[in-house]
Amino acid sequence: MADAGSVSITRQPQGLISALKKISEDHEPLEAANKATAHLYIANPFKDKSGRAVERFASLFNTHPPMAERIATLQKMM
Repeated sequence: MADAGSVSITRQPQGLISALKKISEDHEPLEAANKATAHLYIANPFKDKSGRAVERFASLFNTHPPMAERIATLQKMM
C-alpha cells in the first residue's frame, strides 16, 4: 500500500522501481544490523541466501513483501 501511495503522489513508478532494484542488488551486509533490528529494514540487512528453516520462519515477521513482488506490482502500474 505504501508503494501504491508513493506512485499516486509522485506519478513516477519507474523511480521507485529503480530504487528498489538498487537496494535488492546490493550484496554488502550492513555492519550495524543485528537480529533485533533486522525486521525494520526494507531488505534483508544480512544478505544471507542460505534458506535455512530458521530464516524462513523469521521471514514471517518481515514488515515488507519480497522485493521482487513489490517491483512486479509497480511494473503493472506503468
